[in-house]
This record gives sequence, C-alpha cells and structure tokens, in this order.
Amino acid sequence: MSLANHSAEELAADRQAPSMRLRIALWVAALALVIILAQSVALLLMFDEMEEEFIDNLLTTQVEHSIELWHTSPETAFPNTPSMTLYRLEPHSPPGSVPDNLARLPIGNHEMFEGDKEFHVAVREDGGARFILSYDVEEHEERLDAVTAVIVTGALIIGGVVLAMVYALSGRFTRRLEWLARRVRGEVPEAGSYAQAGMEREVLAVAQALDALEARQAELLQREREFTANLSHELRTPLTAIRTDAEMLSAAGGLPEAAYRRSRRIVDSADRITRLAESLLMLARETRPQLQDDLRLSLEIQSLWESLGNQYAKPVQLALEVPEPALVRADPALLQLVLRNLLENALRHTESGTITCRLRGSVLEVADQGPGFAPDDLPRVFDRFYRRGPGAGHGLGLALVAHVCRACGWVPAAANGLDGGAVLSVDLGASLQGPSPAAAA
Repeated sequence: MSLANHSAEELAADRQAPSMRLRIALWVAALALVIILAQSVALLLMFDEMEEEFIDNLLTTQVEHSIELWHTSPETAFPNTPSMTLYRLEPHSPPGSVPDNLARLPIGNHEMFEGDKEFHVAVREDGGARFILSYDVEEHEERLDAVTAVIVTGALIIGGVVLAMVYALSGRFTRRLEWLARRVRGEVPEAGSYAQAGMEREVLAVAQALDALEARQAELLQREREFTANLSHELRTPLTAIRTDAEMLSAAGGLPEAAYRRSRRIVDSADRITRLAESLLMLARETRPQLQDDLRLSLEIQSLWESLGNQYAKPVQLALEVPEPALVRADPALLQLVLRNLLENALRHTESGTITCRLRGSVLEVADQGPGFAPDDLPRVFDRFYRRGPGAGHGLGLALVAHVCRACGWVPAAANGLDGGAVLSVDLGASLQGPSPAAAA
C-alpha cells in the first residue's frame, strides 16, 4: 500500500471519530452533570438527616405527651393518627397484647423494618409501665423519593441544556479551525494569509504556523524549479553539439556499418536525454493552459501516430475509434503532450498487433496489447519514475500526463483490459466540445 493511500485511510478513520466540538460539549456536559449530581447527593443526604431528626423529635414529643395524658385522662393518651400506634406494657399485661418484636426493645428510639416498610419506635418507661410508640414513616419516604426524582430529573435536564449550549458555543471556537482545514484542502477560495484578524490566540498560532509552512514550501518549490530550469538549460547546449556532430558523422560517406550504427545510437541517446530534461522542466513548472483552441481529436491522434510510427519500427497498427467531428477545447501543446505520451507508452509495450484509441462519452482510452499492469502497481502508474517492463522509458511520461491533466481539469486513469494489455484513459470532461459516442453501459 502506498503512503498516500495509507494517509487517506487514516484520514477517513479520523473523520469517523467524534469532532472536537462534540467532544468539548460532551466533556463539559459530563463534568456539569457530575457536579450537579454530587451536589444533589449531598442535598439528599442532608435532607434525609433532617427528616430523621424531625421524626425522632416528633416521636419524643408525642410519647412524652401521651405519658402526661395517661396520668390525667388515659382515654385521650393514644395519638389520633393512622401512622402512629401507642402500646402500654405493664408487668401483668396478658401475653400478645404487644407485638413481641416491640416488647423486647430497650428504652430509647429505634428503627425497624417489616418487609418493605420502615418504622420508627420510641420506648419510654413510666411508673413501672412501658410506653411504646410505633410510627410508620412511609409518608416521609415518599417525600424523600419525590425530592430525589425532582433533583435527578433537574440534573439531567440541566446536563442536556449545558450540552446544547456548550455545543453551540464551541462551534464559535472551532469554526476558525474548520475554516483553516477547508482552506488547506483547497475547499475555500484563496484569501491571502491564513492568519486573520479576530482569531483567538491559539487558533492564530496555528494559522501563523501554516503561513510559515506555506512560505517554506513555496521557497523550496521555487528553488527546485530554478535548479531544474538551470540544469535543463545547461544540458541543452552540449547535447545539441553532441547530436549535431553525431548526425554529421552518420551523414558522412564511407563509414563502416558499426560506426554508422553507433553514431545513430548517439543521436538517439541525445534525443532521449533532451526529452528527459524537458520532462523534468515541465514537471517542475506550474503548468497552465496558455492558449485555448478547438482541436479535432482524431486528426491530432493520427498526426502523432504517423510521427511515432517512423520512430518505432514495429508491426503495430492503430485502430482509431474516434469520430471525426469530436472537438477538444484545449491548449494544443498540452493536448499533444498527453496524446503523445499515451501513444508512446502503448507503443513501447506492444511488439506487434493493434493499439486501439476509442472515445467513450468524454473518456479517451488507449489500449495496448502488452503485458498490462501488475495489480500492486496500478496505484503507482502515474508516479514519477514508475517503470514497467523491459521497454520502459525514463518513467516520466505518465507522470507528465497526470501533471498536465491536473492543470487542464482532466482525470487520468489506468486499468487492465478484459483481454489483456493496459488501458490508459483520460476523462476530458467539459473540454470535449464535439459529438462523441454514448458512454458504454
């Protein structure tokens, strides 16, 4: 897998992760919810303690009041409430007059449970008799449950409100970062410097770092272009002299056959080095269409094929399936460069047979009868210095095709044919002005 593909997969995985904006909102909402719940728990514990104290005071007051009433008016000593029950236990009281679990309790206040019910019991002694007051605290438990439900519901509502508010507010802070990301990806028009007025300090630091990085990249690119241009210029003069001398030598009469072949080899090698230098210069420059003209695609292909046919002496035929009315609006030099490299690549890898040029919709295909691409090499076809097979060139032809296509808004692609061989294609898009055959289903 290439580094570019690996990076693309990592980027796709990152996009599936929650955004920083959502993470900030979730963390702040979770923190607020924890704080609210902690405070709610503290309030509930305090409320429960106050309820316990209130119940103990109520029981103490009621049992003491009942004891006083017993001395003056026994029939009014019993509390008039369904949740309270008063028992008086004397030494001669019959068995079963008081429940056993209450009769065994010592003097003081107690808590008891019967099933899911809670009772508070106050036990006092007076004149040899015991007064036992049992209080069903269900009403207090229901009130505590109601308060708990209200507090928890309120905490959840506040947590939701905090989440929504923080998510909305964090959008104001992350909007600048999202803008920077879109700017780096080229999704927004150029707007000068990355650093903009009104940016927060942290975002401004990122924007300034991007400005510095872009400046360094521009400087390095300019150095590379200048070096490549100087190298190409310096090579042309000696190469021209070598080629001229070799041609004059080959044109001289009376040369042995071996010397003649070597002189022609020198000419070919000089031409190859010249094309290599021109290719490097083209890749180093920022290619842009200089002239737009309506070009007849079939004539351009036929003309280039005749030129290449004289250079490559191979029993290879051209099957041209491009309608004559098809026009391409493009820079003539750039279109010829793309077509020449596609045809030359097909000729290099086809020893005999037919090379087919066909137009499917807006897609121009060039299919050869060579060995085709290895599956692992398909993603690298348009990389610089990629070469395949023994007849490969310097490895810049298809890189140039991709370079020019990006400048012209075309889309190159590579595949293997169903019957073997390689198929290189270029989607000309809106540049195809004339009629074209319908795209294959």
